[in-house]
Amino acid sequence: MPTPIHPSRQIACPPLPVVHIALVGMGQRGLKTLERYAYIEGAAIVCVADLDASRTARANARLTATGRPAARPFSGPDAWREACRMSEVDLVYICTDWTSHTPIALEAMRCGKHVAVEVPAATTVADCWRLVETAEATRRHCFMTENCCYDRFALETLEMHRRGLFGQITHCEGGYLHCLTEAPADPQQRASYQWIEQACTAHAGNAYPTHAIGPIAQLLDFRHSDRMVSIVSLSPLAQSPEGQRYFASNTSIIRTARGVSILLQLDVTTPRPYSRLQTICGTQGFAQKYPLPTLQLRDKEALTGHAALTGEAALEALSHYDTSDALKLWLEGREKQVPNEMNYAMDARLIYCLRHGLPLDIDVYDAAEWSCLAELSQRSAELGGVPVEVPEFRNRTNRT
Repeated sequence: MPTPIHPSRQIACPPLPVVHIALVGMGQRGLKTLERYAYIEGAAIVCVADLDASRTARANARLTATGRPAARPFSGPDAWREACRMSEVDLVYICTDWTSHTPIALEAMRCGKHVAVEVPAATTVADCWRLVETAEATRRHCFMTENCCYDRFALETLEMHRRGLFGQITHCEGGYLHCLTEAPADPQQRASYQWIEQACTAHAGNAYPTHAIGPIAQLLDFRHSDRMVSIVSLSPLAQSPEGQRYFASNTSIIRTARGVSILLQLDVTTPRPYSRLQTICGTQGFAQKYPLPTLQLRDKEALTGHAALTGEAALEALSHYDTSDALKLWLEGREKQVPNEMNYAMDARLIYCLRHGLPLDIDVYDAAEWSCLAELSQRSAELGGVPVEVPEFRNRTNRT
């Protein structure tokens, strides 16, 4: 018998007419976020914080260039603490390196602020528990900005599954396959690539699991219908021309309570073409985004008369399911010519939910479940592929 699924505890908060944001971390991600919010109604960036004062100055220059008022700047080692304590701030948006995500998020919630935190929200199981327990104690939202959940393909296939077109899903695949050794020319982007590459190759597991698991978790409805039970992980070692050994990639297999198998992969070093896999296998249908969009359903009518579709034909068939609120925001972002539609949909949806007092699409339990795979995959890989149990963050009786 499958393990019982525990219902999600939803954190509900009063609506905010305008969401006042403190943006912490003015590197590449922070500046892109600042630029994106020029397109989002009902939100105002009132504070920018960074270790380096020149970065907060650059951020304010970009704010004023788009007709927005300059934000209050904080710089130095305590800048993030000062931002969390600003009385007019409703939401602390964290775009720092991932080793500092949890401390800033905890401080913000303790100061009565909602949190939006870049991925992963935490790097250890213990920190995942701290996020959950602090969100519950303070009744503050902790949203992880996993933009891949707002990928058009992910949202379309989610809607298709809600309509029963895949039947019973038996297997899913997700990954982050991105050769970061070929860094771009832009200095800020290159520094970001190098930082992530170094962090991943020094980690014995999957240090960057949320792009892969996020859309799958929403597809399988881990909040209500299923949950991850265990993970098995392997990370092959490679050797650089200089003789340095590093973890070249990671492959993990997850088993869910309802018996679904999930393949997760991470590879940031080999010349594999970019892919997030995004594969769905069901008793009535199959879909994948990479390397070639493919859709095959037993329901021929859902495919407008065709047995299988690939490439542009598959994408055209998927577009008939652009019906969810999040997908409408994705299309709105494209109409506004925002540089990244899925980032726009993610942030516009977050602000909409906060302004209307709604539960968030990604809550603190999601952030903990997806982020904890970093440590769990490492544990399994270091033990030679031994299965490791996944905690039930939504079940208070199982907390240790």
